[in-house]
Amino acid sequence: MTETAVSGAAVAEALRAGTRAPSPHNTQPWLFATRDGEIDVRLDESRVLRVCDPDGREAVLSCGAAVLNIRLALAAEGTACATTLLPDRREPLLLATLRLGAGRTPSAQDRRLAGVIAARHTHRRPFTGEAVPAAARHVLVRAAADEGARLHLLDGPGQFDTFAALLRRAEHVQRHDPAFVAELAEWTGRGDRGDGIPAAAGGPRPSSEPALSLRDFRGADATDATDATVAREYERTPLVAVLTTPGDTRRDALRAGQALQRVLLTATAAGLSASFLAQPVEVPRVRAELRSLLGGRDFPQTAWRLGHGHPGTPTPRRALDEVVTRPGTGERP
Repeated sequence: MTETAVSGAAVAEALRAGTRAPSPHNTQPWLFATRDGEIDVRLDESRVLRVCDPDGREAVLSCGAAVLNIRLALAAEGTACATTLLPDRREPLLLATLRLGAGRTPSAQDRRLAGVIAARHTHRRPFTGEAVPAAARHVLVRAAADEGARLHLLDGPGQFDTFAALLRRAEHVQRHDPAFVAELAEWTGRGDRGDGIPAAAGGPRPSSEPALSLRDFRGADATDATDATVAREYERTPLVAVLTTPGDTRRDALRAGQALQRVLLTATAAGLSASFLAQPVEVPRVRAELRSLLGGRDFPQTAWRLGHGHPGTPTPRRALDEVVTRPGTGERP
């Protein structure tokens, strides 16, 4: 099946779905290229956070999430695709190639998840005290397994308290690193661009010490007129989830990215909200302790708080002409 047979409009819509993937500080570190019957997903090295993500692991994770969105958007059009990760060792920035019309027939679940891609966004506001039902927990764990990853739900008091302590330690390390603070400031608080975290999406400041240390995305430009400056009480016992993979290679990060997005979309479809708790996986020594907490075998790739929340503010996305390049290059047409 060729790209023309699928239709250029369907391919464009799939690429727009790809841009809806989450990324650290909403950096959107992906580039796409299309040719007859194929879509390439490349890493945009210029958007890798040099302090927060020096080895680019989180950026690759985000590109994996974009791959999953593209797969699902094509499924919604009834188009199967086969995904090859790291297809050419001579091109380390080429992370994945999707061949349209190949692979297994799209499932009904894939088509359902495609329907919530636009609705999913990171929820940085307080959650309600309503517990996540057991049935929802089960489908979230299964969603991660479907993409070759494992989702650990830290719902026991001991694990939750230990995770919260690790989170506080990592947050302290980053908050007292001038380079990290400067990098964060570059990507937060501004509403005049198609990337980064605007103040309106940063979430309100807590009225008291929350159970989990949340990253401050309010930005220096937040004013008294924004919700980001109004104190709110955060939930005391959110559900914490940590996604792990058996290995810690770039291929594992790509698989983890697809798993994280399938989990997030499954949560959205179940009426749940999520926000990232990235600090413990960004500070190497804390990440090692988190790995030990989870049994010492798999590697933690990302973590979230999950719960029920009122609608929040989505972050902006760049237009397609900013992320689509000529095939085989990182250059825009």
